[in-house]
Amino acid sequence: MSFPTHRPRRLRQSAAMRRLVAETRLHPADLILPVFVREGITEPVALQSMPGVVQHTRDTLKAAAAEAAGLGVGGIMLFGIPETRDATGSASLDPDGVLNDGIRAVKEEVGDSMVVMSDLCLDEFTDHGHCGVLTKGGAVDNDATLEIYGRMGVAQAEAGTDLVGPSGMMDGQVAVIRQDLDDAGHQGTGILAYAAKYSSAFYGPFREAVDSQLTGDRKTYQMDPANRREALLEVSLDLDEGADMVMVKPAMSYLDILRDVADASDVPVSAYQISGEYAMIEAAAANGWIDRDAAVMESVLSIRRAGADTVLTYWATELARWIKEGRL
Repeated sequence: MSFPTHRPRRLRQSAAMRRLVAETRLHPADLILPVFVREGITEPVALQSMPGVVQHTRDTLKAAAAEAAGLGVGGIMLFGIPETRDATGSASLDPDGVLNDGIRAVKEEVGDSMVVMSDLCLDEFTDHGHCGVLTKGGAVDNDATLEIYGRMGVAQAEAGTDLVGPSGMMDGQVAVIRQDLDDAGHQGTGILAYAAKYSSAFYGPFREAVDSQLTGDRKTYQMDPANRREALLEVSLDLDEGADMVMVKPAMSYLDILRDVADASDVPVSAYQISGEYAMIEAAAANGWIDRDAAVMESVLSIRRAGADTVLTYWATELARWIKEGRL
């Protein structure tokens, strides 16, 4: 009988051995916590489609940020939900509006112990739910939207954000925001560009999270899920325009894109494990079909393994606690 010379199983024989030879590891600093802050509420509002996630009040937002920072989470990404919306998303420019106020509150709470990031898009602020202003014919007006994005970037920088996150997929958005930030004296404010953001069915629960007013879809400006090479074009344009970091969104259904971007990018790469990805795991676990904790860890590990330097995940704080407790 001939026995195998090579026995890879030797390096899998114990937990200690597997830890020793692991090629990919999770660390709290690799994680970014997305959070929602809603104007006009006095208690957190639980999201039915995302168990464990809430719309925060100003005070609970600060508490969530402090908890995450205390566990070493690398960053926090803020989304604001205003009480009043209009066609141009004017509440996004209000220095005292829900998002800009939330930025100030979190920055005051955590200081420089974690990176404070803010979503830069109009969809939460418009009464039609699109990521930009509309023409009379109902199309998203790319260039008119850019003018507002630039002003939003300045407003968020003045509120104290470390990184703005333009997510609207408007052509030229990074260049305009960078120019307006620099002109306003905010050369130190960085841009995490949602460079390859796909029009995905997995955004569904996010619509509840931000109380979206959207009718129709965003297929004319978000990327077609069928396209792979186009992602590299989008990333290269954002890099040319001055992006400090780039993002792939969603993550789990686009790991091939993430690998391509990681191989091509000379700046840090993020990936966003979005609401639908979160909801699927939570729903399957609630039905007893999968081991929740193991699935959470494996899903985020797969995103890191595919090339993400940082991962936006709603489990960021929970994962950081597990890591601190030695469960990972």
